[in-house]
Amino acid sequence: MTTRGVLYVHSAPRALCPHVEWAVAGVLGVRVNLDWIRQPAAPGQYRSELSWQGEVGTASKLASALRGWQLMRYEVTSEPCVGAEGERYSSTPALGIFHAVTGIHGDILIPEDRLRAVLLRARSEGSDLEAEISRLLGKPWDDELEPFRYAGEGAPVRWLHQVV
Repeated sequence: MTTRGVLYVHSAPRALCPHVEWAVAGVLGVRVNLDWIRQPAAPGQYRSELSWQGEVGTASKLASALRGWQLMRYEVTSEPCVGAEGERYSSTPALGIFHAVTGIHGDILIPEDRLRAVLLRARSEGSDLEAEISRLLGKPWDDELEPFRYAGEGAPVRWLHQVV
């Protein structure tokens, strides 16, 4: 089974860029040359993105290969396919890594046991239910990554060829 996905490196120091390429190449099994452009949201940092195709589980392998570098912000997505849901991994230096399962429309799917756990924690420990659900949806990661998601000057433009 194969799927497609995208690796978004939102910010990485210049010295780390070749190491990112080597790590990604190790996972994908092909030589990788990313087009690095300056990240306007973080002077001295660079950004890049790569569309990939691979076996189900490739997104988790990519996220794992990049996980140890604390100076980097990145996201890895994979599309759902027959027999597998999609995935989204987000990583920031301050928050670490976030993982979510995604459905065919890109919505985050939260397993019922995780929902039960936050309800129990809110009831028994008095935690803020809204904050707990927000964390399950990855909002802290989205908030931190949003300024980095905007394409900077010279970033590739993606055109939609078909709208469903």
